[in-house]
Amino acid sequence: MNNYTKYKKQFILPPVECSGWSKKFSVERAPVWCSVDLRDGNQSLIEPMSLETKLEFFKLLVEIGFKEIEVGFPAASQTEYDFLRRLIEDDLIPDGVTVQVLTQAREHIIKKTFEALKGVKSAIVHVYNSTSVAQREQVFAKDKEQIKKIAVDGALLLKKLAAENGGNYRFEYSPESFTGTEPEYALEVVNAVLDVWQPSKDNKAIINLPATVENAMPHVYASQVEYISKNMKYRDGVVLSLHPHNDRGCGVASAEFGLLAGADRIEGTLFGNGERTGNVDIITLAGNMFSQGVDPKLNFSDMPRITALYKSFTAMPVSPRHPYAGELVFAAFSGSHQDAIAKGMAFRKKTGREVWDVPYLPIDPEDVGREYQTDVIRINSQSGKGGVGYVMLTGYGIEMPARMKEHFGYKVKAVSDREHKELKPAEVYAVFERNYLSPERRFTITECHFRQTDGIEATLTVDYGEDKATVNAAGNGRLDAVSNALKALFGLEYVVTGYEQHALTDGSRSQAISYVGVECNGKTFWGAGIDDDIINSSYKALAAAVNNLLCN
Repeated sequence: MNNYTKYKKQFILPPVECSGWSKKFSVERAPVWCSVDLRDGNQSLIEPMSLETKLEFFKLLVEIGFKEIEVGFPAASQTEYDFLRRLIEDDLIPDGVTVQVLTQAREHIIKKTFEALKGVKSAIVHVYNSTSVAQREQVFAKDKEQIKKIAVDGALLLKKLAAENGGNYRFEYSPESFTGTEPEYALEVVNAVLDVWQPSKDNKAIINLPATVENAMPHVYASQVEYISKNMKYRDGVVLSLHPHNDRGCGVASAEFGLLAGADRIEGTLFGNGERTGNVDIITLAGNMFSQGVDPKLNFSDMPRITALYKSFTAMPVSPRHPYAGELVFAAFSGSHQDAIAKGMAFRKKTGREVWDVPYLPIDPEDVGREYQTDVIRINSQSGKGGVGYVMLTGYGIEMPARMKEHFGYKVKAVSDREHKELKPAEVYAVFERNYLSPERRFTITECHFRQTDGIEATLTVDYGEDKATVNAAGNGRLDAVSNALKALFGLEYVVTGYEQHALTDGSRSQAISYVGVECNGKTFWGAGIDDDIINSSYKALAAAVNNLLCN
């Protein structure tokens, strides 16, 4: 990239310092949201949506909670026109929802737009013209007064046609390419439009400040927005709106800074779909507010469904790392991350803590319709004992001793590494079953009986190879007696170094699981056993551990 010298800073700062926004630290309330998925988002698709698809998308946006939805540019194409007419004629616009339509500040386009709006209960007519230095010089070859006249003439025609059509219309004006416009001149044009409309607190107009091309850092946009907000006429009668694009990858930050700078409203799309690098992503903005304890006034509680519908409507992918919605955004593969999450979840359960502060999880995945077992702890060759332990505990009720959990972690990592893949919970359980519950066997205890003597005496019937034996041994407890019997039968010397057990399931048919570790020549071998009877589960676990010793 050696041609950087042909580029220059294209933004223009306000004539006075505007940094009040920088003294604020968070967005305290949700803005008015306006989805432009059906217009700005649609026009950016390789294959724009059909009328029927747009109808389904419209229903989804209403379901999510959008009260303002830009449905198209009805003068731009027949599909756009027909879609608006379908919404109106079939009474598909719910009460409380306002449709918005876009029009250039050109007479024939504005007239066509009002024609498409006939019979609408409520609508926002959004008129725009470009005001930037580059557009004035290169595209329109007009001076400032001529550009301002286009805006004023458009505002006058909106007011006239709205009166003639008798509908419930609100007006919106955008100085397109606002970020490339001198702030003083943008203010002059905006005020001239407002002088036409004469908005009031009870009859507000919308002034929209689009970062049509994001050409500066977010704090520059915030300064420009603050300048307009502080110096605009009729401020109590204006909803100040932002329409950020994402050319520098800073659309979300620009929107958040702009809200701190005085904006009241955001126009954007789901997943940031839009021309070039896209519009500002409303899902990320809303998720950011939610994570700070602010009600975003939008419902993303079933994010998997919203994601699937969006992909089917637009044929656009959603990145697995997309904030709050991506397949992997809550996934922890790292062993240390998994351990911290597992301990955080256990701490939360133990203490009954209400405030969410689990390590590595900015929000509770369940709040957006995700599941802990399948979405949070993901097992691969990078995972550790905390992760596999969490999967076994939450999915199967198995809580291994710490040293066994570490041993199991290495077994799981080895399988994932060898097969070069992530292991699903069922596959993790299969590793546990293969290594501890049903390992390779040199022998099987087919019968086991106990009787009380000076201690406990065990009588075992053992099948091994083609042979069968009955062996007796005493011990200071049942497990010790069985252990001594196996030592005598196979001539083994080992020490039982780990023994734990717990209930596996709730209810009258509760099963028990036992874990036994035996140490021989400095190496520990583990086994597990499950049975309705806790004593049976313990000697099954011992038998599995001794089998592992004999087979290794």
